[in-house]
Order: sequence, then structure tokens, then C-alpha cells
Amino acid sequence: MSDQIQRFMFDHTNVRGEIVTLAAAYHEVLDRHAYPPAVNELLGELLAAVALLTDTVKLDGTLSIEVRGGGVLSLLMAESNPGGELRAIARIAEEAALPSEHATFRELVGEGQIVITLDPREGHRYQGIVALDQETLGGCLEAYFSQSEQLPTRLWLAANEERAGGLLLQRLPEESQNQDVDAWDRSVQLADTIKTEELLGLEQREVLHRLYHEETVRVFEPKALRFGCTCSRERMSNALHSLGKEELRDILLEQGAIDTQCHFCHTKYHYTAADIETLLDDPEAPSPTIH
Repeated sequence: MSDQIQRFMFDHTNVRGEIVTLAAAYHEVLDRHAYPPAVNELLGELLAAVALLTDTVKLDGTLSIEVRGGGVLSLLMAESNPGGELRAIARIAEEAALPSEHATFRELVGEGQIVITLDPREGHRYQGIVALDQETLGGCLEAYFSQSEQLPTRLWLAANEERAGGLLLQRLPEESQNQDVDAWDRSVQLADTIKTEELLGLEQREVLHRLYHEETVRVFEPKALRFGCTCSRERMSNALHSLGKEELRDILLEQGAIDTQCHFCHTKYHYTAADIETLLDDPEAPSPTIH
């Protein structure tokens, strides 16, 4: 089963949808970390969600979803870029007890907020914030669309440590194009019947056929997705440079060199004392050796 997202729409209505399936990209994230099962599953839901939102808003740029919680998880983040690359990370709060295998979304995140950032290649960066006041990740994201986009939107998300998947339906404002006044309610009611094992275990077209075989559905060509990280020498150098001369030189005095790594992909960057001095003199200069 390929990692991909597929757009579809119901002819002669103002209802559209997206369906996403992730396996290899999801495993690439999990293989780089050692999270508890409940965290792995929530991370899979977030990966599916960031793919769905990126395609839905048709963003030519980077989209990130940050869940900033006060529960077991202090942070859960997933990001997409224009090349169909996804990455994600979770942070367990210091001194927090590891969650049970069946911990709920509320138990994992507690109180907090979701921050959705749209960073287009051209134009202004935009952030939307919504409270963590729903019982599921999908419910919180639906609230975001209701508040920020003012478009009725429903999401169904699932993950089981092997695959992650999601389904999104959205009602567009073009009522003049809608020849079926019951299309939205009917499509949502049918989607509510989807089982987790179907969303994660069946090919996307089979899922759509099971749900909507009595509807006229137009299915578009799928878009491939994969794991990918946007870390780079330049970004790491800029982050270090922002610490300032005094702090960097204090670290060098104590350690003799600076070793750091990307939290997402674990790529390691090594800076000698000479590298740091060159960086401080010229932040645009070539920097670290990648291990």
C-alpha cells in the first residue's frame, strides 16, 4: 500500500474530500524515536492530519501543526513541505509517567492549544490557534476550520503503529454549484460508518467505493508522500549563531567543540572551535561536518 493522498469530489455538489494513507513515512518517524504505543498512534494521526490539511488548503509552502499540551505530552508536532515530505516529533513532559497503551487523547495532551502555521514560499506567514477543548485530535482540527476558515469540515483519523490514515470532508461555500441539498449531511453520515480497520487496511479507492458506491464520486490522481526533513547545515548554523558569541564560547570552553543534531531525523552536526569562530565572523560561511 503506497504512501499517498487522493482528492475526490461529489459531482454536482459543493462537497469535496481527501483520503490519505501512510506506512513507510510513518515508520520512518517511529524508527527514529522510542515513543510509547499511545504516543505513536497519536503521532500517526497527526501525520495524516498535516497531509490532509496541506492538500486541502492547497498551500505551496510548509504547513505545521503543533499540539502544545499540559499533559503527558508537552509537544506534538508534524510538518509537511511542498515536495510531499512529512516529518513529526513528540516530547514527553519531564518527570511525567509513561502513558498506558490505551491512553486517550485528553490524557495525553491535557489542556493547551493547537497552533497551525502556514508558511508559503511567497507571501505572508499565517498562524491559527485553537484550544484543546475537544476529545479527539480530529475534533480540535474541525474547530480550527470552523473558526479560522469558516468552512464546515469533518475529519476521521486513525493509526495503529503499522499504518496511519485519514479522511477529510469539506463543504465549500459555492451553493450555486450544489444541485443536491442533502449531499453534505449524507456524505458525513456515510463517512461516520467507516471502521478503523477499513481506513488503515484497504486501498483508498476501495474505501471510497464502500462508503459512496451509490454516489457519483470523481476521484483524482493520487499524490505520493514520503518522509523528509528540512534540516540543513545553514539552518543549524543560524540557530547556533542566534545564541550569541558569549554563550557559544562558554560551550566551547567547557566541551572543546559543539555537537548537535536534528530532533526530527537525528542528523548530527559537528562544530570545531574553528567552525564556531568562522560562524561568528560570517554567519553565511560554510559550516559543520555532517556525521
